[in-house]
Amino acid sequence: MTHGKKRIMIIAGVLLVVTVFMAACSQTTAPPEVPTAAASPTPVFTQAPTEVPAPEVTIPFEEQWAASPHNQADSEAFVHWNEEDPAEVPPTCASCHTSAGYVDYISDGTVDAAVQAPAGTITCEACHSEAAVNLSSVTFLSTEVSEDGTETPVTISGLDASARCMVCHQGRATKTQVDAQIARFEVTDPDAVVEPIEEGETTAAFNFINIHYYAAAVTLYGKEVHGGYEYDGKLYDAKNDHVENFDSCVECHDSHTLEVKIDQCAQCHEGVASTDDLKNIREISSASDYDGDGDVEEGMFNELEGLREALLGAIQAYAKDTAGTAIAYNPATHPYFFIDTNDDGQAQDDEAVSDNRYSTWTARLLKAAYNYQVSTKDPGAYAHGNKYIVQLLYDSIEDLSGDVSALTRDDAGHFAGNTEAFRHWDAEGGVVPAGCAKCHSASGMPQFIANGGVNVVNRGTLLTTGVVAAPASNGLACASCHDEANWPERYAVTQVSFPSGANLTFSEADADGNLQPADANLCIECHQGRESTVSVNAAINGLPADEPNERVRFRNIHYFAAGASLFGDEAKGAYQFDGQTYLGRFLHVQGVQTCTDCHDAHALAPIAEKCQGCHQTDDPATIRGASSTADYDGDGDTTEGIAGEISTLHEALYAALQAYAADTLQAPLVYNAVAYPYFFADANGNAEIDEGEGAYATWSPKLLQSAFNYQFVEKDPGSYVHNGKYIIQILYDSIRNVGGNVSSYTRP
Repeated sequence: MTHGKKRIMIIAGVLLVVTVFMAACSQTTAPPEVPTAAASPTPVFTQAPTEVPAPEVTIPFEEQWAASPHNQADSEAFVHWNEEDPAEVPPTCASCHTSAGYVDYISDGTVDAAVQAPAGTITCEACHSEAAVNLSSVTFLSTEVSEDGTETPVTISGLDASARCMVCHQGRATKTQVDAQIARFEVTDPDAVVEPIEEGETTAAFNFINIHYYAAAVTLYGKEVHGGYEYDGKLYDAKNDHVENFDSCVECHDSHTLEVKIDQCAQCHEGVASTDDLKNIREISSASDYDGDGDVEEGMFNELEGLREALLGAIQAYAKDTAGTAIAYNPATHPYFFIDTNDDGQAQDDEAVSDNRYSTWTARLLKAAYNYQVSTKDPGAYAHGNKYIVQLLYDSIEDLSGDVSALTRDDAGHFAGNTEAFRHWDAEGGVVPAGCAKCHSASGMPQFIANGGVNVVNRGTLLTTGVVAAPASNGLACASCHDEANWPERYAVTQVSFPSGANLTFSEADADGNLQPADANLCIECHQGRESTVSVNAAINGLPADEPNERVRFRNIHYFAAGASLFGDEAKGAYQFDGQTYLGRFLHVQGVQTCTDCHDAHALAPIAEKCQGCHQTDDPATIRGASSTADYDGDGDTTEGIAGEISTLHEALYAALQAYAADTLQAPLVYNAVAYPYFFADANGNAEIDEGEGAYATWSPKLLQSAFNYQFVEKDPGSYVHNGKYIIQILYDSIRNVGGNVSSYTRP
């Protein structure tokens, strides 16, 4: 007997024993005697086993996917390479235009080989492969340059399933590639036509750079990924944060049909029943007339359209007048920009051909044309990140010397995500420290209130509890002031602690004597400054008034301390000199004496019509109350607005500070309102900040007192309205404190 037959007999015997044993166990009577050997080692089949049909497989969401753009087999995105020789999708394109290439790319960041064409569409395995499911970060084509010159690719991490979308929907070029071409051609004159260069045995031309199609991630993430051409010296919006649960690709689009979840948009946006209706949406934070057409009600789609039209006009004017060749654009034909041979402003069919491509490029023209294309190739830009696109278009027009006088680039303060107030921490990892998060992040104020946070005064300096470090945000959000649990009510605040230790409020008491919440209290939680008379006194306590001391350093009130101005002596936000009396809270007339009475809560601009009723002007700077009859600044004009009186005294204080620093302390100083720490040493006395002239360090107590007040007035641009006479008092006293001549001035 062979080993094989022997093994079969043994197995068969065992199976028979087990079968008989199990059958016996199933009986209630005693089991029969089990034979010690099998009667027949070979099993006998009386009929062929019945073939079991394979179970029917149902593919989830197949119907939705089948009708989606990802499965449009006849679209250019999938048939472009069918007639190529060889007929294959090159690796650089296969990563997004074939499923095989996509899976290969997200596995290790490369596509190993071309994919045979026709390659089919984007199928299930592309997004449901193991590598795709585990994907949580996406690397972009842009780079960040560190201080030592090291270039690091930009990567966005911590993503949800939207990472799978952003791999491809990020475009094929960024500011990095535009700058690289300019550097490669060694361009020194941005307005000179760039000629071809010889590279080995080939000739390279300075060509248009195309962002490619549907680069939604670039629009959404703004300056975080540098997809648009961002001009040096300009600040740009970061990621457009919508509202919770509607803030990413998969939260707003159906993952299989790719359609926008219109029914969910309609829950907040009235009148939205179709995708086209989304074009009419304009958030309350969009208060400006960006395209200058006088319409501040139209949707952001139309604002972008207006700016695009203006940029194309600027491009065509510049191309003809500076580059010397008329240009026209065709959105459907590569390479999009063509020579406008008949100078009619249009790329006609006979002009929109490859041989007629525009070639008279300057570096300046390339940047603007690139941004025009960025704004065009994301058809959802108006929703993904419209403010970033506004900024790119505005800056491109301006760089081409186009007319921007009627255009608006930036939002009002609370929503200006591109300003220093929100971008200051980008270089520090994009984290706003706890001491700043309450007012400089979207989540800080809700956290402060939810945790019962308070403003604690330590030696006069304001410290905040109840807030931890927060991610930098693109301006404030609706929920920064509105209580989501009781929407749309604002957070209830009845009183606010100031840096001086005072607890102040706009609230009024009810019949039982209990303070009722006031919306304006939310404003002064932040608009109160961070220093006070108390902190300055703590810094100079016991020191000789006119002697410099290394213990003394400049104390900065911080920005827009309107609450401190308005409450005057009650807040003691400005430095108040011993022996002097000061005005307290400025009470205007009923209905116009709080922050929210006088300012639009979202646009922040003064509500001018409230001024017109009594003052017959919509310019607060020209207003002078009937009780202000004195010539406070001594210029002989008692009809100018209080703003004019303050301006003259402010200038006089600066002159007095400079004279005191140079004559008494023998250390001249110079001031710069936009450069921290504002006061700088002026060793050569030329009233300019020169190289090597650092922060001013020769502080005496007197100089600190008066310089603090100079900064206080500088950093509240509306102080003349908030409490004009109080401001005049502190300016007058500050001038006199450092030996300035006040004989021609009048102190209220």
